[in-house]
Amino acid sequence: MLNRVVTVAALAVGGYLLNKQMKKGAGGKAGSTVQESIEVNVPLSTAYNQWTQFEEFPRFMDDVHEVRQVDATHLHWRADVAGNEKEWDAEITEQVPDKRIAWRSTSGVRNSGVVTFHRLGDTTTKIMLQMQYTPEGAVERIGDALGAVRMNARRNLERFKEMIEARGKETGAWHGEVTQH
Repeated sequence: MLNRVVTVAALAVGGYLLNKQMKKGAGGKAGSTVQESIEVNVPLSTAYNQWTQFEEFPRFMDDVHEVRQVDATHLHWRADVAGNEKEWDAEITEQVPDKRIAWRSTSGVRNSGVVTFHRLGDTTTKIMLQMQYTPEGAVERIGDALGAVRMNARRNLERFKEMIEARGKETGAWHGEVTQH
């Protein structure tokens, strides 16, 4: 009997939170935020340099099919979002070598964010991801409410960690600086 009461209470709370999250995202006006971090066992410059290799993102981001670097500050993305293939363009709005990379979409899927790199030791770096996005349609809002984007971001960071630690070095680097106009 107690198990049944706990289950019903959990479902009620879950339903309330799901309803609240879906209302927040209704009409595509309100966005959602994901914050995740991971420690990687490579020097800060190695982690940062690898992250600047945007065209290699499909190697560790499961839903990303392609990232094409158009120029120093513009990227074209093709990825699955809630099971549907979508494309969008993004602009790097800030890039400080060995510290941070910020972006915002300029077309298509609405998103923006920043990835920061923090030296914890000679061979340990903390990578922090903060991303804002706007779910479109019921399926995306439900996935958002259930934490699908957060879980995907976490898995992507874990796969980046596996990739860079197994390799032990970056495949390239770009140390240019980008500042908002």
